[in-house]
Amino acid sequence: MTSFIKDHPSLTRFAWLSIAAAVLTLGLKSGAYLLTGSVGLFSDALESIVNLAGALMALTMLTIAARPADEDHAYGHNKAEYFSSGVEGTLILIAAASIGITAFQRLLAPQPLEQIGLGLGVSIVASIVNLSVALVLQKAGKRYHSVTLEASAQHLMTDVWTSAGVLVGVGAVALTGWERLDPIVAFIVAGNITWSGIRIVRKSVLGLMDTALPAEEQTAIRRVLEKHSQGGVQYHALRTRQAGSRGFVSFHVLVPGEWTVQKGHNLLEHIESDIRSALPKITVFTHLESIDDPASWDDTALDRVENRLGESAPEGTRQPSADDIQTK
Repeated sequence: MTSFIKDHPSLTRFAWLSIAAAVLTLGLKSGAYLLTGSVGLFSDALESIVNLAGALMALTMLTIAARPADEDHAYGHNKAEYFSSGVEGTLILIAAASIGITAFQRLLAPQPLEQIGLGLGVSIVASIVNLSVALVLQKAGKRYHSVTLEASAQHLMTDVWTSAGVLVGVGAVALTGWERLDPIVAFIVAGNITWSGIRIVRKSVLGLMDTALPAEEQTAIRRVLEKHSQGGVQYHALRTRQAGSRGFVSFHVLVPGEWTVQKGHNLLEHIESDIRSALPKITVFTHLESIDDPASWDDTALDRVENRLGESAPEGTRQPSADDIQTK
C-alpha cells in the first residue's frame, strides 16, 4: 500500500490544469461565437462548458481516489475515477444533443456570419490551448493508469478535432456564401462528440463491472507464474480486475505437501516480487495450497465447491484436470 501511494502521487494538479484550460477556452470560444454568430462556433463553445463541468468532476473524484484504504474501503477508493469519466461521457452526450437541436433550427433558418476572420483567429488560439493540455493529460493518464485523465484527454482531443471541423465549415461559408454549411458542419460535430461520449461511458461501465486487466498484462502475469511452475509447483484460480489506476490479481499456488510453511512462503514472496516488477501498479493476493490435498482443487471456480475438512472430495475432483493445473 505504502509503495503504491509513494509511486502514485496526487493527480489533482492535472485536474486543476484542465479546469484552467476549460475556463480560458470557454471565454475565447464564446467570444468567437458572439463575433461571428456561427452555430458551429456556438457548438464549440458549448462543448467547453462540458469540458469545465467534466474537469470539476475529475477534480472531485481524483481527490477521493487519492485517499488511502480505510475500514470501510479496504481496497482503496480508486474506483471513484469511473464516476468521473462516466459523468463526463454523459455530459458529452447531452452537449451533442444540444448542438444537434441548435443546428437543426439554424438549418431551417440560416443566418449570415459576421467578422469571420477575427472569430476564426480566436477559435484557433483556443484549439491550441486544448491540444497542449490534452497531450499533457494523455501522457499523465498512461503513466499513472488514470481512467479519469485518459477520459479528459480524449475529450479535449475530441474538442480539438471538433474545432478543426468548425473552422473548416465557417471558412467554407466565407468562401462559398452557402450559409447552410455552418449547421451541416455542426451536425457532423455532434455526431463526432456522440461517438466520443459513448466510448467514455462504456469504459466507465466496464470498470465498475470489475473488468479484467488488459490481455498483455495478463500475459505478463502468466509468464511469471510459468517461470515458477517447476519442481511440483502449479497454480490455478488466476483472476484479475482493474479498479481505476490500481490493478488487482489473485491466484492459488499449489506446492508439494511435504514442503514447510517457510519454504512455501518464500516462493510466494518471489512470485509476488516478480509480478510487481513486471507490473508496478498491481496489488497481488496469493494463496498457498498443498497439491496433494484433493480439497485444493475445490476452489478453482469463483464459488468454492463446499467440502468439509478431512472428507474426501466428491467423485471427479480427486485428480486435477488439465484446466485445474494451470488456468490460462
